[in-house]
Amino acid sequence: MKIRAGYEIAYDCPQPTPMILELSVHPSRTADLVTWDRMKIDPPVPATTYHDGFGNFCHVIRAPAGRITLSSDFIVSDSGRPDEVAPEAPQVSLDRLPVDTLVYLMGSRYCETDRFMDLAWSLFGAVPKGWPLVQAIVDYVHHRIAFGYAFASPTKTAWMAHEERRGVCRDFAHLAVTLCRCMNVPARYCTGYLGDIGVPKDPAPMDFSAWFEAWLGGRWYTFDARHNRPRIGRILMARGRDATDVAITTSFGPNTLAAFTVITDEVPED
Repeated sequence: MKIRAGYEIAYDCPQPTPMILELSVHPSRTADLVTWDRMKIDPPVPATTYHDGFGNFCHVIRAPAGRITLSSDFIVSDSGRPDEVAPEAPQVSLDRLPVDTLVYLMGSRYCETDRFMDLAWSLFGAVPKGWPLVQAIVDYVHHRIAFGYAFASPTKTAWMAHEERRGVCRDFAHLAVTLCRCMNVPARYCTGYLGDIGVPKDPAPMDFSAWFEAWLGGRWYTFDARHNRPRIGRILMARGRDATDVAITTSFGPNTLAAFTVITDEVPED
């Protein structure tokens, strides 16, 4: 299947403002691009592109004073298969984990493992290790937090979401990631596109989505605590420890979000 995806995002800057942008499709999906995911910047400004420490595409710009608009519109090929389910995937003991997964066991800006350790072990200490453990965590988070766009906050941590019992997809992901780490399962935060493919269409405006990956049985598997069901058509943009590492825009100066549109639609077969 083919998916059309893209965005148009505008910021009003009162002064020239440096920005780091993580809006490109992840390098792991580059080979699937049918048309190129080329960022358009209006007014045009130079951009320096690099790969960060997590392997994501990043762009550095200096936005001029006034309005700047970022956009892209592309088509990507997708298998059309839902997220893989592997109930027998085992948990890997810490001493046998690849060293590059160990960073995903540590606490981070939005994932306060120290505050959750006792709670996590009281809730999940008796659950069989491996896939059943991660699924139990996903089930808990899915039922613990009520979803609503009005509950979004850029400073909300996993602990805050747990106590408030409400949030958006990033909060579901942060809480699940934190609990997995407490239970010695490496977990990393993911962001990207997820359209309403194979499910009833959501009447709310499209947005980017957050989910997470857990290391089981020698590989990463996708989990989604908000939806708690395998989904079709994820298009990964970036991975990291939490939302800090994959922010679509990191601004080094004041600005106001002036427009925000995301598209993710299945392309009809000819």
